[in-house]
Amino acid sequence: MRWTLKPKPDPNKVTLLTKELGVDETTASLLVQRGIETYQGAKDFFRPNLNDLHDPFLMKDMDKAVARIEKAIINQESIMVYGDYDVDGTTSVALMSSYLLTTYPNVTTYIPDRYGEGYGVSFKGIDYAEDNEISLIIALDCGIKAIDKVAYATKKKIDFIICDHHRPGNEIPKAIAVLDPKREDCEYPYKELCGCGVGFKLVQALASKKGETIDDLILYLDLVATAIGADIVPITEENRILAYHGLQVINNNPRPGFKAILQQVKKETLTITDVVFIIAPRINAAGRMKHGNHAVTLLCETDQNLAAKYALDIDQFNTDRKEADKRITQEALVQIENNNEQEGFTTVVYDKNWHKGVIGIVASRLIETYYRPTLVFTKSGDVLAASARSVKGFDVYNALEACSEYIEQFGGHRYAAGLTLLEKNYEAFKKLFEKVVSETIDPKLLIPEIKIDSQINLKEITPKFYRILSQFAPFGPGNMSPVFMTEDLQDTGYGKQVGEDKTHLRFTVSQHGYGKIVGIGFGLGDKLDLIKNKKQFKAAYTIDENHWNGNVSLQLKLKDIK
Repeated sequence: MRWTLKPKPDPNKVTLLTKELGVDETTASLLVQRGIETYQGAKDFFRPNLNDLHDPFLMKDMDKAVARIEKAIINQESIMVYGDYDVDGTTSVALMSSYLLTTYPNVTTYIPDRYGEGYGVSFKGIDYAEDNEISLIIALDCGIKAIDKVAYATKKKIDFIICDHHRPGNEIPKAIAVLDPKREDCEYPYKELCGCGVGFKLVQALASKKGETIDDLILYLDLVATAIGADIVPITEENRILAYHGLQVINNNPRPGFKAILQQVKKETLTITDVVFIIAPRINAAGRMKHGNHAVTLLCETDQNLAAKYALDIDQFNTDRKEADKRITQEALVQIENNNEQEGFTTVVYDKNWHKGVIGIVASRLIETYYRPTLVFTKSGDVLAASARSVKGFDVYNALEACSEYIEQFGGHRYAAGLTLLEKNYEAFKKLFEKVVSETIDPKLLIPEIKIDSQINLKEITPKFYRILSQFAPFGPGNMSPVFMTEDLQDTGYGKQVGEDKTHLRFTVSQHGYGKIVGIGFGLGDKLDLIKNKKQFKAAYTIDENHWNGNVSLQLKLKDIK
């Protein structure tokens, strides 16, 4: 691990904010690091306000999208809400369809089959629309590159509205409206919305034309918050407002589908991290193991008993998914070792029998072992399909673009992408991908980095400090949970390896004889020798609460020790 201490912010700004807010210097410093330098800025940060959301009509083509939907409703047209099979796609479809259905009955939903149709807008979906006399498709979390699909639909007299957040190609589809803040010609002030976020802006625009306010839409924000967490978009500015209020809905007034999931896991108050690790994998598992329709059905269900039944099915899909990704990860690791591919700048593996629904998860798991840009391929019909994952700081999308001569189709983000290619091109692609990455990556990016916000002493960790710290949530990209470093630590004699396989480390530490606080380090069991016999060490950690037998205490959640 590389430990990087973030530069200290301007001391004058820190001093000023310390006085204005009446907080300690460390808290003020953390705020200034996040670009918050005034009392008003801190108020906006700690109390995100729905009234600060941008006017949806600032987004290019929003007026056209709203006008086309209004026309469809007046003319009693059938509308199809189309979305991808992942969390962002299924929450988007649930959001848009359930909102439209509150006042208009001719709405149907469509999620493409991961295996029969693949990612994004499909010809099969358009044919389905034609067969069912649907004349308007609202595509969410996909469509920005569906130039041929939109042209195909146009020939069939089917109109498209696209709500996407992926990077456009050189050409924009000729749809009635293309809502995507990443369009170069779109002046919308916030560029980092997820697909469900763009869908919510369309709902917000439709609602405003009917005289509704943001207060009328709060109950939909649980879906938006879930998509924000699952799609790993920055939790800054508009996303922070949406995630903050969406979490309140999940915790205080969850829709029956979420309530059914929460009853299964016996969890009361959810953070954005819980949404990412508890709710999102279950919603995702439907599309991975069976069909994304199951997720939409659960999210739209209003009857609690039926929701509980659907949640049981989804829980089983998630169990199957866990078993598959564990087995395939093991097989991939063996393949890497057998082929002596531990060296190099990339990891590229392929097996025709691997489950297409979990290769993205497997790619992330492989990065935990071999920290480098990773592609996991499997057979999908006549082509090979892959999920790509990257390491922090390296744009895998750009690397794939440089290999496009061998690729049939690809799309995605800086850190995660999907692609297909012909089997005959696999070896040539693999060599070129390794070459492109080796020539463009900074070698230090192949060593995981811990960015440390501040160096503090143990005595600063008080209940009051933690209370303020917890108000920095929701955490995520652009506003990560603060990481601290403390030096001159000593184990008080209780340090030990814990867990079934003794892979975790637990100790109680003091600093210069002051204070005692528990530290827990998952996966750090092999570092026990560093703390034995009262050796001094330093730790990088976040701070959280430990709930045990009705008692609540602060603890260090260790990232690394040296």
